Amino acid sequence: MKRTSELFDRAKRVLPGGVNSPVRAFRAVGGTPFFVAHAAGARLTDVDGNSYVDYVCSWGPLILGHAHPAVLDAVREAAERGWTYGAPCVAEVELAEEVRRRMPLLEMMRFVNSGTEATMAAVRLARAATGRELIIKFAGCYHVPGQGGLRRRDAGTARQPGRARGTRGSHADGAIQRRRGGRGSLQAAR
Repeated sequence: MKRTSELFDRAKRVLPGGVNSPVRAFRAVGGTPFFVAHAAGARLTDVDGNSYVDYVCSWGPLILGHAHPAVLDAVREAAERGWTYGAPCVAEVELAEEVRRRMPLLEMMRFVNSGTEATMAAVRLARAATGRELIIKFAGCYHVPGQGGLRRRDAGTARQPGRARGTRGSHADGAIQRRRGGRGSLQAAR
């Protein structure tokens, strides 16, 4: 774990908590996060040579595992046409049509870059469809850091109860927090 400890010390000097996501900071659970050197299939290997089964799969998009040959070929082919355009392109229309072909009830869709962006869009859509402003956030769960999601600092970074630092009270006013695991906590939200 020598290399991991060294990297974590270096990272803490340039990244808040030593990581790029508060959920990976390990502050709430203790310990040091491992640093990935490479991955293939269902396995991650850290900088100290330890191998792990990857149950996280980058929070969902690695359904075929790491470095699957078909995915690598498709990425290479796409990259040869350009990295990113910041404008509409043929591939996004074709992808949307393919998704709708496989799931006909999905009439419209939006592609986003992160779970945060997806959750923010979903909250906005839910508010527009229902006419309700308030959303429910479950304590201790990983939620979008906007739209009232930062009501409390309890998703991976908990040190003590209270509103997350750097958020305005008006952000928190858009959400109520409820305890997980009980129908009663939802009933109380009505």
